[in-house]
Amino acid sequence: MLVCGRVRRLYRQLTLQTSLLLLFLFCMVSVLISAYFLYGVKRELEPASVGGVESVDDGTAEWEDSQAATPSAPSARILPARTAKPADTSRTDPVVLVFVESLYSQLGQDIVAILESGRFRYQIEIAPGKGDMPTLTDKNRGRFTLVIYENVLKYVNLDAWNRELLDKYCVEYGVGIIGFFKANENSLQSAQLKGFPLFLHSNLGLRDCSVNPKSPLLLITKAREVERGPLPGDDWTVFQSNHSTYEPVLLARGRTTEAGGPPAPLHAAVVQDLGLHDGIQRVLFGNNLNFWLHKLVLVDAVSFLTGKRLSLALERYILVDIDDIFVGKEGTRMKVSDVKALLETQYELRTHVPNFTFNLGFSGKFFHAGTDEEDLGDDLLLSYSKEFWWFPHMWSHMQPHLFHNQSVLAEQMLLNRKFAEEHGIPTNMGYAVAPHHSGVYPIHMQLYEAWKKVWGIKVTSTEEYPHLKPARFRRGFIHSGISVLPRQTCGLFTHTIFYNEYPGSPKELDKLINGGELFLTVLLNPISIFMTHLSNYGNDRLGLYTFKNLVKFVQMWTNLKLQTLPPVQLAQKYFQIFPEERDPIWQDPCEDKRHKDIWSKEKTCDRFPKLLIIGPQKTGTTALYLFLGMHPDLTSNYPSKETFEEIQFFNGRNYHKGIDWYMEFFPLPSNTSSDFYFEKSANYFDSEVAARRAAALLPKAKIITILINPADRAYSWYQHQRAHDDPVAQKYTFHDVITAGHDVPIKLKVLQNRCLLPGLYATHLQRWLSHYHPSQILVLDGQMLRTEPSAVMDKIQKFLGLTNTLNYHKILAFDPKKGFWCQLLDGGKTKCLGKSKGRKYPDMDVDSRRFLREHYREHNIELSKLLYKMGQPLPSWLREELLHSSSKQLNEAQQPTEATIWRLLFYTVLVSFDRFRLSILIFQPGSAPSFLSCFGFERRHTEQWHHVAEGENVFGVCHIFASFNDTFVHVTDLSGKETICRVTGGMKVKADRDESSPYAAMLAAQDVAQRCKELGITALHIKLRATGGNRTKTPGPGAQSALRALARSGMKIGRIEDVTPIPSDSTRRKGGRRGRRL
Repeated sequence: MLVCGRVRRLYRQLTLQTSLLLLFLFCMVSVLISAYFLYGVKRELEPASVGGVESVDDGTAEWEDSQAATPSAPSARILPARTAKPADTSRTDPVVLVFVESLYSQLGQDIVAILESGRFRYQIEIAPGKGDMPTLTDKNRGRFTLVIYENVLKYVNLDAWNRELLDKYCVEYGVGIIGFFKANENSLQSAQLKGFPLFLHSNLGLRDCSVNPKSPLLLITKAREVERGPLPGDDWTVFQSNHSTYEPVLLARGRTTEAGGPPAPLHAAVVQDLGLHDGIQRVLFGNNLNFWLHKLVLVDAVSFLTGKRLSLALERYILVDIDDIFVGKEGTRMKVSDVKALLETQYELRTHVPNFTFNLGFSGKFFHAGTDEEDLGDDLLLSYSKEFWWFPHMWSHMQPHLFHNQSVLAEQMLLNRKFAEEHGIPTNMGYAVAPHHSGVYPIHMQLYEAWKKVWGIKVTSTEEYPHLKPARFRRGFIHSGISVLPRQTCGLFTHTIFYNEYPGSPKELDKLINGGELFLTVLLNPISIFMTHLSNYGNDRLGLYTFKNLVKFVQMWTNLKLQTLPPVQLAQKYFQIFPEERDPIWQDPCEDKRHKDIWSKEKTCDRFPKLLIIGPQKTGTTALYLFLGMHPDLTSNYPSKETFEEIQFFNGRNYHKGIDWYMEFFPLPSNTSSDFYFEKSANYFDSEVAARRAAALLPKAKIITILINPADRAYSWYQHQRAHDDPVAQKYTFHDVITAGHDVPIKLKVLQNRCLLPGLYATHLQRWLSHYHPSQILVLDGQMLRTEPSAVMDKIQKFLGLTNTLNYHKILAFDPKKGFWCQLLDGGKTKCLGKSKGRKYPDMDVDSRRFLREHYREHNIELSKLLYKMGQPLPSWLREELLHSSSKQLNEAQQPTEATIWRLLFYTVLVSFDRFRLSILIFQPGSAPSFLSCFGFERRHTEQWHHVAEGENVFGVCHIFASFNDTFVHVTDLSGKETICRVTGGMKVKADRDESSPYAAMLAAQDVAQRCKELGITALHIKLRATGGNRTKTPGPGAQSALRALARSGMKIGRIEDVTPIPSDSTRRKGGRRGRRL
């Protein structure tokens, strides 16, 4: 204590300037010390001193022996051996961080395709060179469980700061890294990887690839075979090391040019780093994913490095459908020999796939419609009917969506059922497929009802949900009691019947099977239903050829266990694996041509609404619904018997009734193009599923939300429940409800959630913004709607782009009895909302108001930031809440006391020890105000720090230079000597033509305003300037937009001056002379 007292007395003798100078000197010393230790241990990339790998005999032992000849890396650069920490799945989110060089690079897209096929979550980032690393942790929890680099050199060459951050994260959380080497003509032939005891040899041609059976990461991959022949490309990189941390995964030989010479040595084309070098496990690939075996190893690498958290099970279920039995035209149908071959192949496949059975889909009308030989084949096939599984097509192979009458559709099905019963075809499989997948998706309800009535169908399949391509996104769903499973193609269609005439060449079919798209379908999908056709089993029998070779290839190279199940059991298994897919997502059929082609012509997308009023509840949505209904061009939905004027389609059980049910709430469109349908459901706003569902069906719709003070909204909902005699609301006071803890009755907790959760406006609005563009969403001030509805309606008409505008000033009138605005009718009468609207109830108690203000304070701040980004003005109630929060903070601010100075000294010393870079930033001219303003100080030009009094504005000067090429927004201090911040419109947009646009200027001004507030500047003097001189004297289009954006952002505006240069006699045009009149 005595020492502290002496230090404190010594401090009192120092001035503030001297204290800051001492701090600056201290930080500079810390920087020098830190730099010394940082750069003293810097490791560099050095070229290898050898040319290649020595020749060895064969097998993995060859590769191990060859490592003895590898030169050792200098001992100073090899860290002590460490044990890699296993993947800590409890501390990381199951998300893969993918660093790509470009969002459009082929390798990056291939990596993402593998992750998407496995349904693994991922986040793409452009690989930083010296830029910022994305945030890796959130509240002591890792955000990523695996890191993948498209180009691993981007990782190796990271600046020291980012590299240290990433490596520490990987070690701490047990996160592995996967990297790919992309050699080019400029790559060194031989080099050592910077910071690693690993040597690279690039631009090689390889052949005869094999899998190392000792590799610990193998799960699906089987290490028994050799892929004979050259590997694709001549730009391979191979790895060589004598460190025990590296284990080869794939081995290949170099391509030899001498015929009959000794075999080329083995090289490691994919290597695994066990983490013994620096505690981080890695898998490094010597080429891209064009080689099929790399894709297989990548799946295993993801599984291994994530501790099987992102892993695929070994079980694979396959079902082979043969569509159009009896339908094929003459010359393409099955003959007797083809039917026998089909049955023999089925028996043969059962030795590899237990209970494998072909699934035959028939249309009875075309029985015996071929040649005599083919008709005999039909007869033989029916004699074997018990050997196969069967499912119905339509009797005449008609598309179901063409039948608008369910009874007519059922008659067609009954004809097919009668044929099946007469010929001994089983009818109890519970599975059907519609010709061309018509009526399955988009939904044709007549088909679903007829299927259940005639056949008792429980399962179907389609390739159209949600879209045909890309195939990896195909999903299943359940509708009206029928499970819809995703269907896959296999490269065989009705016209592919001869091997030598296969499109492209027969090699294309073999490529599909041997590691190509068909193999990847089985690899990446736990359940695969393949679509084939009758014609694929006649002539060259390509269907049999394909699946025999596919099963052989899968068992040769993988440990997958192939199985099959009848369709109903298969559907149960599918939704056990993917329960989240049970609920369908309805999409606009007119947005996909294939969907529109198999959708009833009696239906039209013009019947969908173009405007949604999403709530939230108790904010005035019903009044807005009434006002919009007055407009002649706006048509609301028909009322619901259960939910009155609200359909409540996207947020609840009504969604499962389908889009046909939804469209029935809107009238058939007239011939005019001015029809504009809208619907209002106040529960949409805070629903977790409504935004995603609405965006899928109505991607181009406009969205309107009304926001009032969330505290008032919560209180209004409570009073609403009391008025409806809710027993919980009657029993508990409002303050009891909003302050209830966790251990309260469930019904009380439900009421509390309905009061408080919808008021988290920023959270819910951000959810809608993740599905709709900001330009499609209009945020209305509920308080303004209540006091000035005509002005709000003018704003809405402009937002909707209505050409026929209505003057609401003439048709709205205030009703003093009701206390709100109503529709003005002829004769001066008014039409108002019902008795349930506009109730009067006691004012909220002070304690509840205080509690809610604190409860919503952070959420209101986030809402203001969100509205700034959207370019929308803040509601009046939000400005008041923010001002109240700011006033409270100013009232709590302390004078610059000794304790404040000591706190400043402590934080500065702490920061300088923690990150020496930050200690420099504190004393940079543009950073000091940001740091010291935390303590209530303002910087004056006398280099002194003064406390900012409450209500006092801190001014800066904003120089806005607006030409017709760009808009510059530059803020300085009052002297003009110190730059606070500067942003141009060109920095905010991509296209050159948009650099001078008002939109770009607005974005630039918003950034400037945000930075000014961070630095404590609350007001700005404006200096506008055009190009001037002998050019235009009028500012560009961005000037006024930037000025308005600054004002909307909350900046106080002082003087506004035009400082455009005035031409003088010394000014001359290009090519002209001075002194000339301009």
